[in-house]
Amino acid sequence: MTHKVVFFAAVLASTLVADQVTLKNGDRLTGAIKKMDGKSLTFHSNLAGDVSIDWANVTELTSKEKVYVGLKKGQVVQGLVTITPSGVEVQSAEAGHVTSKREDVDYIRAPDVYEAEVGRYEHPGLLDLWTGYGALGLALARGNANTFTLTSSAQAIRTTPRDKIEADFTSIYSSSKAGPGAPSVTTANAERGGLLYDLNLRPKVFVFGAVDLEYDQFQGLDFRFAPAAGVGYHFIKNDKTTLDLRAGASLDREFLTDGTNRTFGEGLLGEQFDHKFGARTTFSETLVFFPNFSSGGDYRMNFDAAAVTAFRKWLSWQFAVSDRLLSNPLPGFKKNDILFSTGLRMTFAK
Repeated sequence: MTHKVVFFAAVLASTLVADQVTLKNGDRLTGAIKKMDGKSLTFHSNLAGDVSIDWANVTELTSKEKVYVGLKKGQVVQGLVTITPSGVEVQSAEAGHVTSKREDVDYIRAPDVYEAEVGRYEHPGLLDLWTGYGALGLALARGNANTFTLTSSAQAIRTTPRDKIEADFTSIYSSSKAGPGAPSVTTANAERGGLLYDLNLRPKVFVFGAVDLEYDQFQGLDFRFAPAAGVGYHFIKNDKTTLDLRAGASLDREFLTDGTNRTFGEGLLGEQFDHKFGARTTFSETLVFFPNFSSGGDYRMNFDAAAVTAFRKWLSWQFAVSDRLLSNPLPGFKKNDILFSTGLRMTFAK
């Protein structure tokens, strides 16, 4: 009898000091909260071990140990949390009694999980914290006229408190046949890419290095190699909007279709703007102006912009435009080449 009393007392004690989750079907689990990411809750059950629970099926959640609660407005609170269908309450030694709507909770983390993620963010490996996308657009016509157009773009970004690495690529290829028996004619063929590295010196000030690479058949450009460096300023930097200003110098090395090779020293003035419109739509835009120091009055200008609407966390629809303006093209070629693309975008994060 004594052993049974001790056993039930131990079970009761473990229940009193354990976190508890209640599900829609009335089931209750006791154990420890590991993490919640808006769609699922990872919970260490005393009986079943680690289990993943659809967050929509959780009606109540109570912690007996302190956890970190991240709210969508950017606030992070550490304390004892109680979540019910009507709202969220956090008892925090630092922030006091914090209340919020259930839908405003962005994440929950146990202390060990939170500290590990913060450590990974502050001291990441080179392969950590990458995000990016790949996008593809295709247009076909068959019949009396045959046309084919393929556009593609990709970007990868790694951002830490100390620096940022960004790589991007975009291309278009198009061909057409006027009718049966007619030869296929290429009507567009261009590829553009680049690398950018920012190193923060102060919260608002950074230095950067970059290189632009480009091929454009119909501008007579076999290859452009343009390294650049300079200093930048985070004019706006918050959760919804960033605006970076840049100034520096560039070297433009051009290999042209007629066999001409040209090298110019250039200045660099640019801006990069990003803004989130609600939870689904983002807009990004970059404009860089390169005044030619070697040939007075000449210049280059790069403009890129994209609007993206997310259907899922990993799937979006995008519309993008990329413009390259060259004031001194080869004779017979136009100064401006604009690339429009639209299609599905698949994103990734690591």
